[in-house]
Amino acid sequence: MGTRLLYLARHGEQHRPVGATPGVDPPGSGLSDRGRRQATLLGERLRGVPLDAVHHGPLRRAAETAGLVAAALPGIPVYAAEEVGDHLPHDTDPAGLPPAYARLLAGFSPAERADGPRLTAAAVRRFATAPADGDRRDMVVTHTFLIAWFVRHALDAPERRWLGFNAHNGGLTVIRYRSGGPPTLLAVNDVAHLPPELRATGLPADHRY
Repeated sequence: MGTRLLYLARHGEQHRPVGATPGVDPPGSGLSDRGRRQATLLGERLRGVPLDAVHHGPLRRAAETAGLVAAALPGIPVYAAEEVGDHLPHDTDPAGLPPAYARLLAGFSPAERADGPRLTAAAVRRFATAPADGDRRDMVVTHTFLIAWFVRHALDAPERRWLGFNAHNGGLTVIRYRSGGPPTLLAVNDVAHLPPELRATGLPADHRY
C-alpha cells in the first residue's frame, strides 16, 4: 500500500511588457517582480517538506517558478515535464455552457483540442496515482487549467467542471492518493503564504482577499 502527496502550484505572475495585449500571454515571457516574490514565498512555505522531486511545465514562467521554489529545498531534483504544461485539458462540448466559457473553448485550434487532452491524460497517469508501495511527495508547478482538471478528477466531478476554477499565482493545492481508496483534497488554492497584495489570479477583475 502506497501513498502519494501531490503538491500542485500555479506559476507566479507573468511579466507583461508595456503595450502587451490584455488577456494574451506574451510568448516566452518569464516572471514579473511580483511573480518572483510569489514563487519565493511558496518555496519558503514548503521549506522542510520532504519532497521527492519538483516537476514543471516547459514554459519559462513555470520553469522560473520551480527554480525559485527549489532554492528553498536544497537537494530536491527539478525536472521539466511536457505533460504538465499549459494546454486544454478536455475538448469540452460548449453546448449549454455560459457564453464566456463557450468563447474560451472556441479559441482552441483542432490541434490543441487533440494534443491537450492527450497530455492531460499522461499527467493523470503519471501523478494522480499512488505508488505500488512506499510514499512519495511530488510537487508540480503548472497552470490553472491543469490544476482545475486534477481537482475535478479527484472529486470525480463531471468533465466540464474543470471550467470555472481559477488558481491564484503561487497558490497551493494538495491531493493525497492512496492505494485502494479515492483521492483526498487536503488543500485547494491555498494562499496563506502570500500577503493580500500578492494574491491574484491574473484575471481582469481580480478578487483579492
